[in-house]
Amino acid sequence: MLPTLISLRQRINGMNPRASPGPITPQAAGNVPLEGIQNVRELLVPSISIYEVFKRVLQQRGESPALQAIAIMQQGQVVDLDLAIALHAAKTSVELSLPMADSILLATAQMYEAMLWTQDADFANIEGVKYVERTR
Repeated sequence: MLPTLISLRQRINGMNPRASPGPITPQAAGNVPLEGIQNVRELLVPSISIYEVFKRVLQQRGESPALQAIAIMQQGQVVDLDLAIALHAAKTSVELSLPMADSILLATAQMYEAMLWTQDADFANIEGVKYVERTR
């Protein structure tokens, strides 16, 4: 089974700010489909995702809910941006015309041989990505 990396930032508005940190659930992850997660210990969380989610929740709901969101994310394996991932992300960004954060997510998934789950349409036709169209 491949490790899993989920891009949570597309659906962060769906997070319940009152939820206590607990198992990662569809509600906690903003309703991103989580059937790909069999073992939370295999969930990869790029450090740039920590930044993006904390910033967004801080802006919209305040510091306490932002810290709760990060506590949920820390149930997975937080992956720091290192030299190898940074260089791979830069190449990926040039090759696929992806913005910096997106290329870091993809490069992290590729370096860890993980499946990237996302609702970001920019990833729709990229190998190694499970794109799930948003429902309105």
